[in-house]
Amino acid sequence: MPFVSLVTVLALLQFFWLSFQVARARAKYGVAAPATTGNEVFERHFRVQMNTLEQLVLFLPVLWIFANYVSSLWAAALGMVFIIGRAIYATSYVRDPRSRSLGFGLTAFPTLALMAGIVIWAIRAILLGAAW
Repeated sequence: MPFVSLVTVLALLQFFWLSFQVARARAKYGVAAPATTGNEVFERHFRVQMNTLEQLVLFLPVLWIFANYVSSLWAAALGMVFIIGRAIYATSYVRDPRSRSLGFGLTAFPTLALMAGIVIWAIRAILLGAAW
C-alpha cells in the first residue's frame, strides 16, 4: 500500500510543519513555554496544531482500516483530500478563525467517508459470513 503509506507520511509531515509554526509563533509573539495563551495569532497557530492532532487520531486508523479491507487507492485519494483540507483549514484559521469552514469540511468529509466505508464493508462481511 505505497500510496496510503505516502499519504500517512505526508499527513505526519504536515503536522510536524504545523508544530514548527507554533514554535515560530511562540518566539515571534513572546509566548514562553509552557504558556498556551498570551497572543491571539499565537493562539490561532496553537489551535490549528491541536485541532489537527485531534483530527489525526480519527483519520489515521480509519485510513489504514479502509485501505486494508476496502480500497487502498480510494483511501489514498480521500487521504489527499484530508491533507488539502488541513492546509486550507490552517491558512484560513490563522488569518480569520471564522473562515475555517471549507478547510474543516474537507477534513471531516474524508474521515466520515472512510468510517462509512468501513461500516458498510463490515456489515456486508458479517451478513455474508466472511467475518467468521
